[in-house]
Amino acid sequence: MSGLFGGGDKGASEAANRQLEEQRKENARLMAQAEEERRELGEESAARRRARLRGGSRMLLSSARVNPEEGITTLGSANSSQGGA
Repeated sequence: MSGLFGGGDKGASEAANRQLEEQRKENARLMAQAEEERRELGEESAARRRARLRGGSRMLLSSARVNPEEGITTLGSANSSQGGA
């Protein structure tokens, strides 16, 4: 009859409190993990978006030259392209 009037088992109450605390910790851990996954997905989609917007423009090609695909002409390549002898 002690359970009816609040004089019940204190151990059961402490065990329930511990279980609730463990559930809260687990929920917090899962929320942090979900947030981390969401952040990683956002970074990946941003990288894909940047790659799509930049198109085929490569960092190795200079935008300072009129025709960057021709490359850099040096003294050796300028002489050989004229026929040499």
